[in-house]
Amino acid sequence: MTPEPPPAAEETVTLYEAAGGLEFFDRLVAAFYEGVMADPVLAPLYPADDIEGAKRRLSLFLVQFWGGPLTYLEERGHPRLRLRHLPFHIGPEQRDRWLVNMRAAIDAVEPHPVVRTMLLEYFEPAAEALRNDTGLPISSASPSPRPTQPPSA
Repeated sequence: MTPEPPPAAEETVTLYEAAGGLEFFDRLVAAFYEGVMADPVLAPLYPADDIEGAKRRLSLFLVQFWGGPLTYLEERGHPRLRLRHLPFHIGPEQRDRWLVNMRAAIDAVEPHPVVRTMLLEYFEPAAEALRNDTGLPISSASPSPRPTQPPSA
């Protein structure tokens, strides 16, 4: 009697595959940047002469993060998201506007509800993690002036 072969290992489907691959992420990023460039809070943070480059980098990063090809790593190295975003003032208002635009982009591309949930569960804490200005005077780009004399007792 011949032994039965072991059951086939279940294939894990990545979010990259479930969402529709590169085409999905390119559409998501295009919808996102359409909102960003019309947003008075965010548009000034993005160099107008490199929007296509910014779109490509975000799309490749998301593709890689969600289980697709490692093109981002091959072209740019480790993502180092916090380091790459340090030159830009990202406070609560910028974080909130970024999320408004990303949520609108997700809605525009109409992913499967599970994909939508997974994207939002990533983007919300990621946007918070990239803040480099808490809104408090100690970290604000325009802190309150310090008193020149101690308060009188």
